[in-house]
Amino acid sequence: MSDQLYTAERRKGFDQSKKKSETLDSVLAKGKGLKRLLPFIGPAFIASVAYIDPGNFATNIQAGSQYGYMLLWVILLSNIMAIVIQSLSAKLGIATGQNLPEVSRDHFPFWASVLLWIQGELMIMATDLAEFIGAALGLTLLFGIPMLPSALITAVASFIILELQRKGVRLLEAVIACMVFVVVIAFSVQVIFAQPALQPLVAGLTIPHFQGVNSILLAAGILGATVMPHAIYLHSALTQKRIVGNNEEQRIKIFKFEFIDILIAMLIAGVINGAMLIVASALFHSHGLVIEDLDVAFKQFGHLMGPIAAILFAVGLLSAGLSSSSVGTLSGDVIMQGYIRKRIPVYLRRFITMIPPLLIIILGVNPTHALVLSQVVLSFGIAFALIPLIVFTSRKSLMGQLVNRKATTLAAWLIAFIIIALNLFLLYQTIFGS
Repeated sequence: MSDQLYTAERRKGFDQSKKKSETLDSVLAKGKGLKRLLPFIGPAFIASVAYIDPGNFATNIQAGSQYGYMLLWVILLSNIMAIVIQSLSAKLGIATGQNLPEVSRDHFPFWASVLLWIQGELMIMATDLAEFIGAALGLTLLFGIPMLPSALITAVASFIILELQRKGVRLLEAVIACMVFVVVIAFSVQVIFAQPALQPLVAGLTIPHFQGVNSILLAAGILGATVMPHAIYLHSALTQKRIVGNNEEQRIKIFKFEFIDILIAMLIAGVINGAMLIVASALFHSHGLVIEDLDVAFKQFGHLMGPIAAILFAVGLLSAGLSSSSVGTLSGDVIMQGYIRKRIPVYLRRFITMIPPLLIIILGVNPTHALVLSQVVLSFGIAFALIPLIVFTSRKSLMGQLVNRKATTLAAWLIAFIIIALNLFLLYQTIFGS
């Protein structure tokens, strides 16, 4: 696609977005309370899916089964990090009217944008690998269907979810939010069934501590997977023209409303991750079982708590996988358009990103091992999204009154250092560790 054609399409897209977007004045005129808040709810829920993908299932189940409630505080810390990072991403879209790849393209040389696009596409493939395999595994556990037919059914279901985007992003947000709540309900019921002990639960949540090197590695796995690159890219795109502010004051108000969306969505994601670890602790750790494979966890849920608990686990895994795969595809579209000003049909993108997980399933690779591999690949892309995000949101010339405060910038750099260091540490352990 030529630059002239792209420019014409982008101008047309801007005109359409103005028609579809609401101004802050029109939103505030709708009433008070919930009526004012509802138009802002949605972007963070889509981004939060990255924090409850099938890779998180594997890490949380293993952490709870091996160390009980001890690492609950790590989940709490990772949730705080998520709130900070996603708020920066949302703020960038609101302040600039552009998403992170678009801003990067405007400030980096062309060759850098091309390299960033290539690494971004690799990150999306790794993301889709985790989500696609997770959803297929969920179907296999639920209905006993072999993995390959389950993967094909997952493919059809993911196309159906993407079709909702043609009817408006708000409908897609609503469907994904519903799927997130399915995961919430599934693990909430499991927590009730598991009857966790309150005192050690509170201690694990409030007293940071470790027990040997392996517990540190698991904590690094939880923290290192906190921020997914595609969630950063996509969140800035979802807020860039959602509600339009005519001046600095209005954009500040918009961000305050969107921050409520972030708090709610990240709180829900944190509760889900915590519930996974709590259930694994109360059920598996108390019986001396260390669970590293999701299919083994499914069988043990059925053995220790009955078929309903096992079904809830599989339904939660399926719902998380399907919603996450759709979000990954949308993120890929944002990355290509932003960095190199080109687009391919979203259905073609979905088809291309299905190929690696389908090959892995055909080759008979262990699904849980494939999920771990995808997390290792994703560790390469964290810095390429996180560092530019912090740099750009710290520039007053770019952000105006929404520029980061010094304390926010300091906290963001500290979070970035921790996350990047832990990902490098995990990468080293995966490649060279015994």
